[in-house]
Amino acid sequence: MSKDHQEAAEALLGDGAIDSLIGRVGRVLAGDDLSGRGLRVGIACSRFNGGVTWRLLTGALSTLKDHGVDRGDVTVMWVPGAFELPLAALWLAKAGADAVICLGAVIRGETSHYDLVAGECASGIQRVALDSGTPVAFGVLTTDNLEQALERSGSDNKGRDVALTALRMARLVRS
Repeated sequence: MSKDHQEAAEALLGDGAIDSLIGRVGRVLAGDDLSGRGLRVGIACSRFNGGVTWRLLTGALSTLKDHGVDRGDVTVMWVPGAFELPLAALWLAKAGADAVICLGAVIRGETSHYDLVAGECASGIQRVALDSGTPVAFGVLTTDNLEQALERSGSDNKGRDVALTALRMARLVRS
């Protein structure tokens, strides 16, 4: 979903929609707290397509810093490729991370390798989150070409978006 489509979909929810639930339900947990103070964040980052993943990592680290995550509370684990991200995420979760961010780039080629890697990577990352109970944010780009990957890791940096997701989910789970 493009950023414009995502913003349009969220706008349908309407200003104050979540706040309007107060008084209608016992408790509202919305994940609006973006404070990173006191959170330990693990980042699993793929070396494959490293020019793209470096840009994603830079965006994620900048966002974590901007939201108060202490640099000493951030661990970056480099793995060979996207297929190895789930195992790294599991290790980071077991090591006590409050949230894990997985960053990678799978760019379509001429073989079915793309479909296998992208699908298994996504399934593995989801399994780590469900099995560990630790929020694991999915920041693996799946693009048709390098140009798309560079766009999504440039000014429209998905690393930033994924870092915000990790912070929201970590605070939501703690609440």
